[in-house]
Amino acid sequence: MLQIADLLTLADEYQRICPVADSTLSTALFNDGKKLTALRADKDLHTKRFNASVQWFSDHWPTGAEWPKGIARPKVAA
Repeated sequence: MLQIADLLTLADEYQRICPVADSTLSTALFNDGKKLTALRADKDLHTKRFNASVQWFSDHWPTGAEWPKGIARPKVAA
């Protein structure tokens, strides 16, 4: 089962590969520039938004970059 810590690992790794600010990535993920920062401050997230954000990462993961080990990757949406 994925957890918010896994989502933050995806965000950190994505930002290492594709340097973007938390607010920019947060807007892409949640249409809310402050949500990623809130998650880093131990706030919560509804399951639907969580699943959609993990799917976003899977769909937008940089070609050739390794997906973080230990985190289940959903199939890329068609």
